[in-house]
Amino acid sequence: MKTFLFVTQIVLSLLLSLTVLVQQRGGGLSETFGGGGDTFHATKRGAEKVLFYATIIFSVLFVANSVAFLFV
Repeated sequence: MKTFLFVTQIVLSLLLSLTVLVQQRGGGLSETFGGGGDTFHATKRGAEKVLFYATIIFSVLFVANSVAFLFV
């Protein structure tokens, strides 16, 4: 059981990292330093929405697996 949880933790961490890194960012570096005044609010559509929900699901599974790993 411990090996299964350990392998699951590694897989979930890789998937979570991948989904976070693949997501698009807002305006880039100029927005960090106060630029980007011409930004607008846009809703998530298509693949961006799927990646957003996948990130949430993988993070919840990661935390649940970490808690389960504590009790084994």
